[in-house]
This record gives sequence, C-alpha cells and structure tokens, in this order.
Amino acid sequence: MGMTDGIRLLGIDYGERRIGLAVSDPTGTIASPAGHLVRRAGKRAPVAALVRRATELGATGFVLGLPLDAEGGEPPRAAEVRVIGTELAKRTGFPVRYVDERFTTAIALRAVRAVGGSTRGRKGDVDALAATVLLQHALALPD
Repeated sequence: MGMTDGIRLLGIDYGERRIGLAVSDPTGTIASPAGHLVRRAGKRAPVAALVRRATELGATGFVLGLPLDAEGGEPPRAAEVRVIGTELAKRTGFPVRYVDERFTTAIALRAVRAVGGSTRGRKGDVDALAATVLLQHALALPD
C-alpha cells in the first residue's frame, strides 16, 4: 500500500500571487483542477484556507510542488513551501509529500495553448491546471 492508495490528495501549486489547487479521485488515479486561492501581499500563507479546502474536498493528504532552481537546489521559496507543508501536517495529521514542480507551470501553459485557449484573464485556471499536472505527476511516482 502506497501513500496514494485510497487517499484523496489535495495538490498545491504555491505561486507568487496565487495558489493553484487540484484534487485526486478516491482511487488515487486521476487529478482534477480544484480552483485557486489568491495570496495577499505581505500576508502569511493561508494555511487555514488550505485546510478548509481539503476538508471541503474530502482530501486526507497533501502534495506540494517544490520550486527548485535549475540545479535542483532549494531557493528561499522552497523553504517557504516546506514551512507550509509542516504546518499542514501539524494541523491535520495528514501525510504531506513534495514533488519537483519545475516543469508543471510550463506544461500547464502549453496545455492551455494546445486547446486554443488564451491565458489572458485566466491565470487562476492556469494555476489550477499547474496543480493538476503536479498532482498527476505525483500519482504516477512510486512511493
């Protein structure tokens, strides 16, 4: 049994301005977009809002995208994501997993353009899609 078996996961793409969300189905096979949260400048991370969304969606685990640099090192924003993950685990007792998110936003943008969509005025959709790509990637990884 791996972490993704029978657990609905909330995928979190923690961006500069928005936090994209995605949720897996109960079988841990398919990720779907689940909207986004807007970050307010200078405010602390909306951990309570993330816990609330997890509850609403029936998620009992988290997958967070880790924004690594080109060499695979962890810049300050990655440390920020780890703090959020630790806080989520502490508040919920749910498992938290980190995955390299370097390519998810690029893939999401490509996907939107591939279906002929404009990304103008749809940044939140792109963030949710990035979270979906991230979560789908995590579901495919061995535990």
